[in-house]
Parts: sequence; structure tokens; C-alpha cells
Amino acid sequence: MKINLMKKMIEYFQTDIRRINHTLKVIDFAEIISKDQSLDKKTKEIIIYAAILHDIGIKEAEKKYNSSAGKYQEIEGPKIAHKMLSDLKISKEIIKRVCFIIGNHHSYTKINDIDFQIVVEADLMVNIFEDNMNKEAIKNINNSLFITESGKKLIKTIYLN
Repeated sequence: MKINLMKKMIEYFQTDIRRINHTLKVIDFAEIISKDQSLDKKTKEIIIYAAILHDIGIKEAEKKYNSSAGKYQEIEGPKIAHKMLSDLKISKEIIKRVCFIIGNHHSYTKINDIDFQIVVEADLMVNIFEDNMNKEAIKNINNSLFITESGKKLIKTIYLN
């Protein structure tokens, strides 16, 4: 299912290589962070599906609001994700959770479980590099938003050594 959903994401973004590559990196970081957690199969699926589709609302946000701002991604992403996941016959329970994460992935105060936390940490790992953040900003992100031991270790290894 992961590969089929990745294909749908790539087909959706088409020639937007930057967004496709961003997503592929987020998926990898989500898997790395997930490996050190005791997670059931359903939670792992939610993490992967949410990582694949976390930014799926960007195209529609740019079209409707002329902006890729997080708040617009959160508005537009869930309905696109819902369609893609439904087409793949993913369970309604998983779709609901994935859409919740996508619809709030820039609203850090709404993080309410490990699946959501891992997707946010994975996205931030990639955004730090892509946004060329300075060390002070990275330290603040690490101290305020990273909770998992694997995420904290990754951010320190890659960005704070």
C-alpha cells in the first residue's frame, strides 16, 4: 500500500520535483524515528500514510489562496488525502486519523499522540535543511518540539554537532 500511495502522491505533484523530494525525505525520517518506538502495525501505517500525504494540500492552497502557508495546506490537504486513501481502500479509521494529522501538521499544539509527533519531527528534520535554519533556531526546535529519543538524536547528530 505504501508504494501505491507514493505513486499517487508523485502523480499528483507531477513535475514538482522539489515537493516530491521533500516528501520522500520526510517518509524516510519518519521510518527512522518510528523504528525505535514500540508501535503497532496500525500506528506505523498511519505514520507512513501521513508522511506521504502531509503536504498534499500545497497545490490547491497555492491555487485557491496564492499561498503555500501551513494554514492553507491544513485546510486543503485532508480532502485530497481522503480521496487518495479511499481509492486505495484504506480503513475509515486510519483515513480519519491520517486526515487529522494532515489537517493539523503545522499546528504543533494539536499534537496528541506518537503518530502525529513522529510525522512532525520527520517534517521538521527536512525543513531545517531546506529552510537553511541557523543553529539557534534548530536548538529551539529541538528543545520545544522534539520529544522522541530517536528524533532528538537525529537532530543533534545532523545539525547540532
